[in-house]
Amino acid sequence: MDAFAVSLGAATTEHVDGPRAEFRLWWHFGLFQAIMPILGWLAGTTVSQFIEPIDHWIAFGLLAFVGARMIRSGIDPDAENFKMNPTRGRTMVMLAIATSIDAMAVGLSLAMLNVTIWYPSLIIGAVTASLSFIGIRLGRLLGKRLGERMEIVGGIILILIGSKILLDHLMR
Repeated sequence: MDAFAVSLGAATTEHVDGPRAEFRLWWHFGLFQAIMPILGWLAGTTVSQFIEPIDHWIAFGLLAFVGARMIRSGIDPDAENFKMNPTRGRTMVMLAIATSIDAMAVGLSLAMLNVTIWYPSLIIGAVTASLSFIGIRLGRLLGKRLGERMEIVGGIILILIGSKILLDHLMR
């Protein structure tokens, strides 16, 4: 659902303007969601104890950073230094990591249960890619109807998702 919401927010920007940009978003979200459980499964308990205490802070920081940039771009669309494309480069990778870092814990849990990771990982990736595709379509519709204000809303959504991830972990 995080990838769905991020796809929705990112698609409201003018950068998600065609099939290639859409593909990059849903492909990367699905790919990272499929890879992270495998990494967690492979890491086992060794690396997990180092990542788990900070994974929620990493996700929050990445989403808040990208969200703040989207808000700034929506407020001042002529500011070149805040123009960014959520479907390319570091921004795309940061969004994909931020929305999938919790999946690493799923892989770790499956390793502890002695469950093979390949089939669950494939399903997780396919479902995430599908939900991201739907989020992109909805985001483009909203972006066309509401214009540049949706970039601000998209940025707020990213920050709220990051905050939710952080609070969920802190409230455990």
